[in-house]
Amino acid sequence: MENSALDALICPVCGLEFVETLPGENSLKCIDGHCFDIARQGYVNLLSGRGTKFTQDTAEMVAAREDFLDAGHYAPLADALGEVVGEVVRDARPECAPAGTSRPLVSRPLVLDAGTGAGYYLDRILVNLASGPGGEHGIDSIGLDISKFALRRAARRNSGTVNLVWDLWQPLPVEAGRADAVLVVFAPRNAAEFARVLAPRGKLVVVTPRPGHLAQIAELAGMLGIQPQKEAELVQAMAGHFHLQERREVNVSLVLSPRDIQNVALMGPAGHHVDPQHLARTVLGLPAFTAVQAEFQISIFSKLAAA
Repeated sequence: MENSALDALICPVCGLEFVETLPGENSLKCIDGHCFDIARQGYVNLLSGRGTKFTQDTAEMVAAREDFLDAGHYAPLADALGEVVGEVVRDARPECAPAGTSRPLVSRPLVLDAGTGAGYYLDRILVNLASGPGGEHGIDSIGLDISKFALRRAARRNSGTVNLVWDLWQPLPVEAGRADAVLVVFAPRNAAEFARVLAPRGKLVVVTPRPGHLAQIAELAGMLGIQPQKEAELVQAMAGHFHLQERREVNVSLVLSPRDIQNVALMGPAGHHVDPQHLARTVLGLPAFTAVQAEFQISIFSKLAAA
């Protein structure tokens, strides 16, 4: 857990900064004395005592998602995100561009992953940033998620990231203007807070499914249909804080096993309601492999001048 990333945090109780953590310490403390335990897995629950109306992803849902992602099915999306966020950070930080200069940075570039889950996409992004121009400066990262089960895995995958249990609909525990990129992959979108924490040249990167995404197995997996107007609704939801700068489509042809399809059903929102035993019996009747098409959209938003 990098202390330089901790510098971007603010205490959710009093709004003050956190003090530096020393090796072996097992808690975060703000300068006013509010204390939050560091779990043995490496994440911190800043939501303690505040409560939330949202249900966290279960351990089973998180395991299914990680099994599916680690099989590489969405690796093309992760690679595309690595390229996009790399471009965003270098645009937000001209001093990171390949200009042959060694000027020190006032602070290290910061990527905020809002809804990090088990940290799969952030991991791929950080690898891309570390190997790209300016990677020698180092990258700070913060991962937020409501699920402690997901963050246990995220802290193991991204050990240098500050991984925090947090409700994205509450004011984010991050200083204003500190993030160079805010990443939102299939997660809630709090436009006002994302605009607040982004640096003036920073960008919001949102990943959503496109109409036709996994349509071949959608009904079996309990997925809701994706309506064509969803893209316009995303832009409208961001209005007042962001304007759409660019869209990029990522289409991936997949060949899924019954186990993969079972994981798809368990890892999404339907996983809160599906009967795992019934699902296991259902997929037994499927062919050995099913061809499906994954369709994603990466939307890149810039802050409005007044945001």
